[in-house]
Amino acid sequence: MKIEKITIKNFKVFKDAVFDDLGSMTVLVGANGTGKSTFFDMLGFLKDALFHNVSVALSKRGGYKEVISRGVSGNIEFEIKFREPSGKLATYFLAIGLENNKPIVLREILKFRRGSGGQPWHFLDFTKGEGEAITNEDNYDNIKFVDIKREQQTLTSPDTLAIKGLGQFKKFKVVNAFREMIEKWHVSDFHISAARNVQDDGYAEHLSEEGDNLPLVTKYIYEHHPDIFNIILHKMSVRVPGISQVEAKPMEDGRLVLKFKDGTFKDPFVARYVSDGTIKMFAYLILLHDPTPHNLLCIEEPENQLYPELMAQLSEEFRQYGDRGGQIFVTTHSPDFLNGVNLDEIFWLEKANGFSGIHKAGNYPELVKLIKEGDKPGYLWKQKLFKGINL
Repeated sequence: MKIEKITIKNFKVFKDAVFDDLGSMTVLVGANGTGKSTFFDMLGFLKDALFHNVSVALSKRGGYKEVISRGVSGNIEFEIKFREPSGKLATYFLAIGLENNKPIVLREILKFRRGSGGQPWHFLDFTKGEGEAITNEDNYDNIKFVDIKREQQTLTSPDTLAIKGLGQFKKFKVVNAFREMIEKWHVSDFHISAARNVQDDGYAEHLSEEGDNLPLVTKYIYEHHPDIFNIILHKMSVRVPGISQVEAKPMEDGRLVLKFKDGTFKDPFVARYVSDGTIKMFAYLILLHDPTPHNLLCIEEPENQLYPELMAQLSEEFRQYGDRGGQIFVTTHSPDFLNGVNLDEIFWLEKANGFSGIHKAGNYPELVKLIKEGDKPGYLWKQKLFKGINL
């Protein structure tokens, strides 16, 4: 499933922001403080609310008053339009407010419309912890609207998301699919120091957010997906000349350590002795070639610790990740990275009167014309031709 549109209301700097016509790869640019990190935090907020509840998600961010946009009178709202497995466009709506000074889910809806007209199906519709869900969705294409079967439900607490509870049941297939989509979102917060650590032996299929299990995932892909590992190793040798081999080697105490073999030296180097850029490039290749990719992957400022010459190649790696079935959001300050990006993939954030607005670069004819004449997005950004952008 891929997200096609996100509307955010009253969440920090996003008073009323719309990210529309989203593709497999989306690149966010903007001056510091315009909301690039806040966008990722919004995705993290929804995931925290699903895993725990709305109260916990808000508490992790300082509480309701710290999250809601300054000076507004409305509620915190999100609307996500996504293409579900059958190809139908579904909509998830969530409104959060306060009641007796406690955060609650004021309204939660999951729906989609059959065809271009007709009444939409509310697969799930809850208000303050009470609502209903459709139980005969298998007959969606065959039954009339009046024949829909609904089941009344009451949640244990009004600050709990209905998709958390009902999404555990197979009979609520659309709800279950959306819950799984959020659960599999991955917001990378990669730390070089964490990735260098010696790792206790164990088992891990996916790179963690901080990358501290890099040796375990390397071992897993090497042992269970050798073809993919060979692709990673080949790309690593191209991106970082001299690197001919990478291994997760066991130590005498049973722990794992990453070792990098440089063809010009007899003995391999352990991870703590190789450059930051080498570690980070290898970690990105591991993440981007995950045998079962995340349906949504978020990476913040990938250019840090990497050579500028690698940026265009890295942007192509990100796009290929989307082509393999994932969806990727990237924030960047790098003109070199933008030079490898299509204009339609770029959204820039501009702050005015304390709130951020969203612009899609492909919607600006003057930028489209310059690209057709041979310019590249990174050069246009560096020339400050994106309104509101500052280096």
